[in-house]
Amino acid sequence: MEKENDIVFRRKIHDRLVAWKRTSQGRSAVLIEGARRVGKSTAALAFAKAEYDSYLLIDFSKAGKRVKELFEEYLDDLDTFFLYLQNLFHVRLEPRRSLVIFDEVQRFPRAREAIKHLVADGRYDYLETGSLISIRKNVRDILIPSEEHHEPMYPMDFEEFLWARGHETAVPLIRDCLARRRPFGGAHRMLVDLFRQYMVVGGMPQAVEAFVRSADLGRVDAVKRDILRLYRDDIHKFAGSLRFKVESVFGDIPSQLSRHEKRFTLAGFGKNARMRDWDPAFEWLQEAMTVNLCHGAAEPNVGLRLNLERSSLKCYLADTGLLVSAAFDENALAAGDIHNRILFDRIEINEGMLVENVVAQMLRAAGRELYFYSNASRESAEDRMEIDFLLAKTKIGRRRNIIPIEVKSGKNYTTRSLDKFRRKFRTFVDTPIVLHPGDLKESDGFLFLPLYATPFL
Repeated sequence: MEKENDIVFRRKIHDRLVAWKRTSQGRSAVLIEGARRVGKSTAALAFAKAEYDSYLLIDFSKAGKRVKELFEEYLDDLDTFFLYLQNLFHVRLEPRRSLVIFDEVQRFPRAREAIKHLVADGRYDYLETGSLISIRKNVRDILIPSEEHHEPMYPMDFEEFLWARGHETAVPLIRDCLARRRPFGGAHRMLVDLFRQYMVVGGMPQAVEAFVRSADLGRVDAVKRDILRLYRDDIHKFAGSLRFKVESVFGDIPSQLSRHEKRFTLAGFGKNARMRDWDPAFEWLQEAMTVNLCHGAAEPNVGLRLNLERSSLKCYLADTGLLVSAAFDENALAAGDIHNRILFDRIEINEGMLVENVVAQMLRAAGRELYFYSNASRESAEDRMEIDFLLAKTKIGRRRNIIPIEVKSGKNYTTRSLDKFRRKFRTFVDTPIVLHPGDLKESDGFLFLPLYATPFL
């Protein structure tokens, strides 16, 4: 919940909520689903205040017994139900001009089930927020309402971070340069500096607020460590019989990503560990929206999901700022130094893990599913390659519908895998993209884009 002195950041989900209100016209409820601390409650309140004459908010993390009893006693008498609600919360609701918010609805699944009846009644609009919303414990014994429109919410992306930092003109500049395919020139250095800030701070609103208010990276790190502890507590409380496996996967993400080969391997979990046995742990973390999973695709063709290889995946943390703090979890006192080294490009660790993670984060926030291609052939060097990400074009043609993307963290690199990939799959592949620290350029049929351009692909 927002406090009186919280900064309310501009978030893209607001426009999606406005679109839902316009198209739904009361025929569905909207559910904002996201990890803990991504700003769901604040976004819901900002939407309610901007778009409705009045609103009533029930926070089920602290709702009393009397409020919950209303859902058990009066759903068949909605006149009395709303009469009591308005009196309990001292709010006057106006038909078709008021919003009812069920905050942290996973804490009281009965309210979520009631959405079917409330939407059918048609008096008011309904917005739910929830974390761990699909976890089995939170949907047991209830009928999930078909009248529920889901809106995923992720940590702030780079564009939202720029807005928070007061750089409103940076986004139109980026879009213009990409549209014209011209270098950023003198603005490139500034945008790189801002992007490195984003990579260190991340997109969790509390961390961004601490940075905006104080520019104190130690304070930012403390906020992120509190969030990581919250996530670990959630695993402990809600993962049930999967707890050991979920904790193992979540804790091992930094070490897995620090390797050159970033596919998640189970070698450290025992010689008999098999991906099919660990799949539920990855699915739990994905449903909690604390990770972004990237699956291997056997062939870069239309319908990447049809070619999905379930035993081959990469597991990124949903927020790169959290990854920075998790990677140095054993040494909080050195965190300030680590943050500064990343900011000024003087870090000795494998920075590739941070850069690839932040690209995955930005692609996911843009609504992209994550896929990669890998072939570890021992027989043919020409077939041996790994492509970091595969994107399907939004407009499908007869040929060349897949965009391969390589992510580079340093200035000195090769494009051998992309060269081989383009030769092998030339009928499927459109212009390959290299995301790198340098400026925009086109060369040898490749498009080289600065890393900060990722959200605008």
